[in-house]
Amino acid sequence: MNKNFLSSIIINNYNYDHFLSQAIDSALTQTYAHVEVIVVDDGSTDGSRQIIESYNDRIVPIFQANGKQGAAFNNGFAHSKGDIIIFLDSDDYLYPNAVEKVVSAWRPGISKVHYRLEVVDSEGASRDYAMPPATLPLDTGKVWQILVNQGTYNGVATSGNAIARAALAKVMPIAAEYATTSDDYLSVLIPLYGDVVAIDEPLGAYRIHDSNQWAMTTVTSSRFHRFIRHDLQRCQLLQTWAPQLGYEVPSDLYMRSFGRVWSRLASLRLDPDQHPVPTDTRWQLTGLGIRALWQYSDYNLPKRLVFSLWFLWVGLMPSALAKPAIVWLFAPHERPQLIQRVLGGLRSLMTPASKAKAPVSNLH
Repeated sequence: MNKNFLSSIIINNYNYDHFLSQAIDSALTQTYAHVEVIVVDDGSTDGSRQIIESYNDRIVPIFQANGKQGAAFNNGFAHSKGDIIIFLDSDDYLYPNAVEKVVSAWRPGISKVHYRLEVVDSEGASRDYAMPPATLPLDTGKVWQILVNQGTYNGVATSGNAIARAALAKVMPIAAEYATTSDDYLSVLIPLYGDVVAIDEPLGAYRIHDSNQWAMTTVTSSRFHRFIRHDLQRCQLLQTWAPQLGYEVPSDLYMRSFGRVWSRLASLRLDPDQHPVPTDTRWQLTGLGIRALWQYSDYNLPKRLVFSLWFLWVGLMPSALAKPAIVWLFAPHERPQLIQRVLGGLRSLMTPASKAKAPVSNLH
């Protein structure tokens, strides 16, 4: 393939003026020469407009009324010309060689290249782990086969994906019902239109801060409520689109992912009164989580045992004992040093499996 084709970096922004310049600068300073930078401001009320205008003709500025992420993606894509599209969240940023690495890995017929993101705090300091964790291999190849069987795959948040224009053209524009879940919309649908290539190193940074919609700075039941509604929508989307392309989707798709089950169990234990699925019980979810681990994941024996114990502990113990286990799983920075050392010792005994699945949104 011609290595001089154009790449479009589309930055979507809403009221992130304190992060925006770093995102734009990271796009403009790519080592790969053939890049266009489009910045879509979704009706910001802070100082974002002034920042965007200060770049003059170095970028393509788009100012729109607030229409949420989906509208920003649609508008940016409509104005783009690139063969490769990166939707970069304005609170994240790319490393200088990101596009160059993507282009080097590109080949005909793929739907996207995804790569890890280093997790940083609001000031840009590393949290010393990546998204997804190094122990969780990114899926590659015919990812659609994993997706239609389990409803999810090992992937990365929005900024960690470089998507083929040809694949995007099949699914754009994003419907209004996915205005706030456009990242999942693309994560689910794009692998249906070609193979996926993985770059097993961080090519950008994912920022965790208090106003990030999905990042687990603190573990709260409301976050899990969003995860659950998100995952229900993901499964419905897949069950609608996949059969149109000739792919068969199992009826129990939702419960084949232990990551979805542990979100449901965590939500139920943290706040049973507000849990989004009133028919759930902790005993039922404990059993379904263990079933998903042993029947549908390819985790090795030590990992299956460890996470089975987690399900048993969280599902059966009193809430005062269950809640710390939930926090330690979903917020690594909250773990006591003793827990970190124990988990570090366990990791040294665990060889990562190639197809152990947890929903992309639940890894944020």
